[in-house]
Amino acid sequence: MAGSISLNSTLGGTVVITVADSANTNYLTIPAANGIAVHSVANTGYGYAANTGATIIASGNTAQRPSSAANGSIRWNSSNNWVEFYSGNVWVQIGNTYGIDYLVVAAGGGGGGYNNGGGGGAGGLTYSTNVVGVTSGSAHTITIGAGGAGGSTSTGTGTLGGNTSFGTFATTIGGGGGGGYINVTGGSGGSGGGGGIGNAAGPGTSGQGNAGGPGGAGSGGGGGGSGAIGGTGGATTGGAGGVGLAYTIIGSSVYYAGGAGGCGSASIGPGGSGGGGNGSAGSVTLPTAGTVNTGGGGGGSYATNNGAAGGSGVVIIRYLGSQRGTGGTITSSGGYTIHSFTSSGTFTA
Repeated sequence: MAGSISLNSTLGGTVVITVADSANTNYLTIPAANGIAVHSVANTGYGYAANTGATIIASGNTAQRPSSAANGSIRWNSSNNWVEFYSGNVWVQIGNTYGIDYLVVAAGGGGGGYNNGGGGGAGGLTYSTNVVGVTSGSAHTITIGAGGAGGSTSTGTGTLGGNTSFGTFATTIGGGGGGGYINVTGGSGGSGGGGGIGNAAGPGTSGQGNAGGPGGAGSGGGGGGSGAIGGTGGATTGGAGGVGLAYTIIGSSVYYAGGAGGCGSASIGPGGSGGGGNGSAGSVTLPTAGTVNTGGGGGGSYATNNGAAGGSGVVIIRYLGSQRGTGGTITSSGGYTIHSFTSSGTFTA
């Protein structure tokens, strides 16, 4: 028996199915101008897509795997985020790479410390979701930056925070130090430090943070945050620290990389959400340090006290499914395995 069936295509052209019976030449072809062709010969067969797109395969979570599958069956496992095939009596992952999400935050800068200093800028921040593949067994060095020291009562300038890095995937820049009193601008960094009284702010790094706020007539400016620039110092109130950015990479929403408040002659400059420290209010209220492992900047201070230190950085990595890698503090939430690094170490995929 031999013959053909022709079907009109609404996409233009025709789809032709041809069936032939002949020893060792049984086959099915579906040639189509729109780019799909499948051909099987003598039960060994092959298939291909003639266009440059992609072919969708069966997809489901681990619990939805077929209870009785034929060898060679293939599917996308949405629980583990990989392609797998059936062999013998088990499902086996294809390839040895898997996708991850990561958050890399540098350390915050120290606050200015000589007569109404500016707030320290937040550490630079970068976040990437499900676009990176790591190879099982590969090692990736994690370096966590230390918070910058606050400016002294003599020098005034806060210190730049330390950089944080995750292997070759990302390096973020430490936050700029807050400026002091006399001709001291805020330092540049991941986010810029606030200017000391009457001085300009430091710039941030594009894609990682924002500029600090300038100092006012009687107060220091706020340090920049990952989500907003620092506030301008007022006549008696310190500039507010720029707000950070919130992520749910650990399961709950947490802010990171907030700028610190500047020192005011009468009222504090509040730190930005994301670990930014408060500036002092004259000599009465001491500045507060950036929160550890958030990348928050340190608060600016009055003449009689040093500026506060910035908060240290952090690296957080997660992937779908059960634990595959090692390193850091390991937790799980929402079907993800999470590796949190609050100190330097190694992530082994």
